[in-house]
Amino acid sequence: MDRLRPRQRQRQRAAFSGFTKPEIKKMEKFLMKSRELLLSKEFCKKMARNFSSSAGRAGKPIIKWTKVQSWFLARLQESASKVPSLTDTSKTESRISETCPLDDGPQIPQILKVGEKIPDLSGLEFEARSSKDGAWYDVDTFLTQRHLGSGEPEVLVRFVGFGADEDEWVNVKKAVRHRSIPFQHSECNKVMVGDLVLCLQEKRDQLIYYDVHVNGVERKTHDIRGCRCIFLIRYDHDGSEERVRLRRLFYIRGQEIG
Repeated sequence: MDRLRPRQRQRQRAAFSGFTKPEIKKMEKFLMKSRELLLSKEFCKKMARNFSSSAGRAGKPIIKWTKVQSWFLARLQESASKVPSLTDTSKTESRISETCPLDDGPQIPQILKVGEKIPDLSGLEFEARSSKDGAWYDVDTFLTQRHLGSGEPEVLVRFVGFGADEDEWVNVKKAVRHRSIPFQHSECNKVMVGDLVLCLQEKRDQLIYYDVHVNGVERKTHDIRGCRCIFLIRYDHDGSEERVRLRRLFYIRGQEIG
């Protein structure tokens, strides 16, 4: 399954400076759309074609879709600073208190009626793990629910940016949770060996999120760019290891760290 699941903290790239002011204004209008849409290859290609064929670009270089994607990545990276700290969750918790529990799983809003959407509240966003690749994706809609013979509750989810053909039944207790949040630079000292966190895996044309365990930490002095520490992580789904920086790690809400 070739899914792109963008997040607020992404690969930091310099924003392409060759866009015209009208093009930038048009892209800014889309910033309220879902992150999955903004960073999808199809969407960026369509926007690049639109820009390249416009009268305002006459005599200027054509726009590559990767430049459009990089622009959105840079803006999403900037927005990460507005995400609340993992230690500042009082507002989130107060909103979660308005939801009702489904057995012993996470606090899922009363939306388990067919087709009803999750409220557009940052504190009430959910992610679910796909059984197809073991990666975590943002939930757009909880379509319906059921209970297995064992009594385990499952929900049929639709992932953000995907159609009905990608809908999946997922276990509420094991594969649904509140959306993970990026660590701030000042919080790197909270990440310790043995901690379970979410990690952005960066591959060609793919940004996918997997659970990982921290196997080692190389503490470094911070500079103007922020945290420069290196974290040795092991992906839970395949056991592979990688050295990453803090910007690729996310706090799993409710998970004890440190």
